Amino acid sequence: MEKLTLQEEEVMRRIWRTAPCFVKDILATYEEPKPPYTTLASVVKNLERKKYVKAKRNGNTYEYHPLIEESEYKRTFMSGVVTNYFADSYKEMVSFFAKEQKISPDDLKEIIDMIEKGKE
Repeated sequence: MEKLTLQEEEVMRRIWRTAPCFVKDILATYEEPKPPYTTLASVVKNLERKKYVKAKRNGNTYEYHPLIEESEYKRTFMSGVVTNYFADSYKEMVSFFAKEQKISPDDLKEIIDMIEKGKE
């Protein structure tokens, strides 16, 4: 799976929320100032080339469907982040965010509860 640029990730998140969709539907999810239609269409074409979306001809336009689930994308690239930046340790990653005060004690308790419920 090819890594997406930040712009492609943003468009892909919008596609996951609105699919199946047309470029005009994706454009409608942006607040002002909206990106130019042609720029957005180019990004969607790149996503198609990278095999993230599939285009289905509908009259004189295309309807886009995601080929990859959002959860699959997150799982793949979060694993890479953990491997590359946290010595392949999720514990190191959580510790980093706790030390940087990006995660609260209540968040940590909630994570522990989720882990314990998952073991049941």
